[in-house]
Amino acid sequence: MHPFNATTPPRLASLLGYAGLVPFVSGALGLWLTPLAWRPFVLDALLDYAAVILAFMGAIHWGLAMRAEASDTRANMQLGLSVLPPLLGWLAVAGLPIMLAFPLMLLAFIALYLADLRAVKLGLAPCWYPALRRPLTVVVSLSLVLAWIGAFAA
Repeated sequence: MHPFNATTPPRLASLLGYAGLVPFVSGALGLWLTPLAWRPFVLDALLDYAAVILAFMGAIHWGLAMRAEASDTRANMQLGLSVLPPLLGWLAVAGLPIMLAFPLMLLAFIALYLADLRAVKLGLAPCWYPALRRPLTVVVSLSLVLAWIGAFAA
């Protein structure tokens, strides 16, 4: 079977994806476990990391669209949409209040997952991609919700 049609993600992709969750989980838990004076740093670090990951994930869609035929309007739409995740991440860290930044990040990650599913449906992304992205998106989303609640509690 060609790796593009496999339903199980490559081991390295899984390991790297799950390793990328460490800052999300540690940041979310850090808001609850660190001294009060450290919490602004933890909040900023978590939001900054989330913005970086949104930019990274947007770049993946840029790359997927570039592989398609130049005349493929569906791929061109994917290319255009690929710039939204980094813009949303930037907006969240460029001075948006914390109470709005977390829900914006959460919505951006959920929308990005839907874009991932679309990319697979269009044949731009490998069949195994949702099997990797689904649990990663769930953990990222839960981490952002936990951090958002923690920001209110602080």
